[in-house]
Amino acid sequence: MSITIFGVNHKTAPVALREKLAFPTEIVDKALYSLYQHPLVEGCAILSTCNRTEIYLSYEHPTDYLRLKQSVESWLGQFHHIDINLYQDSFYWHDGQGAVEHLMAVASGLDSMIIGEPQILGQVKQAYHFAQQQACLSVQLKKLFQTTFHVAKMVRSETNIGANTASVAYASCLIARHLFVDTSSLNIMLVGAGETIELISRYLKPHGFNQVIIANRTREKALKLASDIDAEIISLPDIANRLKDVDIVISSTASPLPIIGKGMVERTLQARNYRQMLFIDLAVPRDVEEEVNQLDNVHLYTIDDLQKTVESNLEQRAIAAKEAQYLIQEQAEHFISWLKARYAVAYVKQYRSNAESIKRELQIKALNAIKQGANIDDVFAEFSHRLTNKLIHAPTQTLLHAARHDCDGCFKVLSKGLGLKEH
Repeated sequence: MSITIFGVNHKTAPVALREKLAFPTEIVDKALYSLYQHPLVEGCAILSTCNRTEIYLSYEHPTDYLRLKQSVESWLGQFHHIDINLYQDSFYWHDGQGAVEHLMAVASGLDSMIIGEPQILGQVKQAYHFAQQQACLSVQLKKLFQTTFHVAKMVRSETNIGANTASVAYASCLIARHLFVDTSSLNIMLVGAGETIELISRYLKPHGFNQVIIANRTREKALKLASDIDAEIISLPDIANRLKDVDIVISSTASPLPIIGKGMVERTLQARNYRQMLFIDLAVPRDVEEEVNQLDNVHLYTIDDLQKTVESNLEQRAIAAKEAQYLIQEQAEHFISWLKARYAVAYVKQYRSNAESIKRELQIKALNAIKQGANIDDVFAEFSHRLTNKLIHAPTQTLLHAARHDCDGCFKVLSKGLGLKEH
């Protein structure tokens, strides 16, 4: 039984292709059912996120790999109604230990756009549960996923991969959470609706702010973002009137001039009875006047403040990633050993069954001879002689075959396995 992985990610394929290959939640069950019907597929699971689509497969014989590869690529093209041949350079395949190491690296955040980001582990677990619900997991795939979750936990606990902030967006959210311990009663304003603000909104979503307001120049661009996080949309001129309603402002626009000035914040503080406010300005040029930092009960962080933290932490994460890779390689080797041992179990059972059959056959002959009046000692001696000859026949022939064909390594392994001393 072998394991293989087929897919694309943010490093190999542009977003336009990743969109075409995505499996939204509502169609994953249909896709799994369809893929599982393939005669060469023993087990399957599908991971689909904004940054990757990966298909995890187990199959019976290594000789089936090329046929499986061709047919799964064909299946994916038919399922998504695209010509796979046009995008061959964007796809990757990992097989055997390479596949095991890849899944472990993905779940541990080593293959993410932001190294060490924790969200991917939850997404891999969801892919596992979907496949489990559809009864598409082979014993080998189930074991691989369970081992992978354990390894991802080890990576988190035994390295510093997740200890430090690795993106400006994530750093912004951490600052907000550290300054205001309880976020459930807080209101936050996001100024802008670009990529940075979108990323921040993803990090903010699980923390349950009381109210989120998105201020943007055009309402249309803010609509999708607002619907994702249940936010209110206002225009940029409305900021002055609504600033008093929020505790945190995170801004990232392309405005050539500051949007929020010192005077505006002074009036806001007065209206709020001088309750503290946090401003995080990620824009270049700045959206918030530098003088705002002079006001009491105001905390202002700029892109430079956050970038210094991120750069330092990225270096630490790179070191942690190397440590994690060694750990993953070691655990992948253990899994492959388990897989090989499981493959051998069927042969061991067959070998034992053959020996039992030989024993039963000779026992029946011996009992019949005794019933017909033969001497018991003679019967026992004959039984022992024949049993010994029959049991050692196959190992003896195998040893001779290895010796005749100059298979020195095979001969030594067989000799050692049979408890023979080297001469």
